Amino acid sequence: MFDLVVLIHVPAPADVPAVADALARMRPLCLAEDGCVGWEAYRSEVDGGRFVLVERWASRGHWEAHGDGDAIRRIYVPEILPRVEREVHPSVPVRPPVLEG
Repeated sequence: MFDLVVLIHVPAPADVPAVADALARMRPLCLAEDGCVGWEAYRSEVDGGRFVLVERWASRGHWEAHGDGDAIRRIYVPEILPRVEREVHPSVPVRPPVLEG
């Protein structure tokens, strides 16, 4: 599995509704892509200009191919990226240590 967390900040309050709408439209496209195990966009209840994307892909290769998909090319790049600041974090689950012995 390849997990990814993307932190998004929308600096201009007027852009928040457009970003939220675009993220909602991306979801079904992402979930239909080969290798997409899960894709969710969350909006902060504390700061409405902050979003978190939580993505799970069958492999890093599937995620890399996602960059050529309709969700990224037709929505994310033209509608979201110009309006946001973002941090992309490939991530691993936190698990308790395995005790030997």
